[in-house]
Amino acid sequence: MARTRVPITSVLALTVSTVLLLTTTGCGGEGEPSSSSGAKPAAKNEDAPVVVATTSWEGAFAKAAGAEAVKVIVPQSVQHAPDYDPKPSDLAAVADADFVLYAPFEPYAAKFKEAAGSDAELVEVNLDNDADKAKAEVARLGKMFGTEDAAAKWTKSFDTEYAALQQDLKGAWPDGKAPAAVAQVFSTWSAKLAGADLVGTYGPEEVTATQLSDLSGKKPQLVLNNAHMATGEVLPGSGARQVDVVNYPAADLDLLAVYEDAATALEKAMAAS
Repeated sequence: MARTRVPITSVLALTVSTVLLLTTTGCGGEGEPSSSSGAKPAAKNEDAPVVVATTSWEGAFAKAAGAEAVKVIVPQSVQHAPDYDPKPSDLAAVADADFVLYAPFEPYAAKFKEAAGSDAELVEVNLDNDADKAKAEVARLGKMFGTEDAAAKWTKSFDTEYAALQQDLKGAWPDGKAPAAVAQVFSTWSAKLAGADLVGTYGPEEVTATQLSDLSGKKPQLVLNNAHMATGEVLPGSGARQVDVVNYPAADLDLLAVYEDAATALEKAMAAS
């Protein structure tokens, strides 16, 4: 159904001292502005906004909204925040940006911008892959960037592909019935994609013994776990198939691929149920 990707996620912390440390969870491309293919890039639009995103998730929203020049700060190779020290090139990228995108759980993004001496607009992004929320955020960013047409074009293609994925997943329901599922709170969007019956949620804190008993008692067929918060097997002994749902796009910043990859994993899990 879809190509499989292996996103890498991290939590980046940013402090201001001799070296800055940015707090986030995610992964992103390093160096050149991201491109979704290896083809020769088109001539740059001099009026296009220059966007710096703390992670590939924000970067993918920006790209979907029509941004052509997107720089992601956190390299894909980083898996844990303290492992990354922003380089002078990172600060230079922020200094030259028109917009700096960050998430609410990245409290030091403003300090990062300030330290770089940037006049960029600091934009908080609602990182949620729920289809309706994602489309609303892409539209908002498109209006902000002045790329409404590009954002609308992306949304149209997204709607077509999302509907096709839902149809395929419905065809994969065990015994033709919507599977019961429990999901980590940041992975509930994948239950919606699958058309699953969401019977419970957990997290972001570790599942307690009481929660384990309660969730197992709901007899879910699927456990939709957050791949970016390693917890191991969530409901051991329940018989439920666990799907580790990836929220962060790969280095090409293809947001649609996140849904395609989730659908592939969901279909495989339902086929084994």
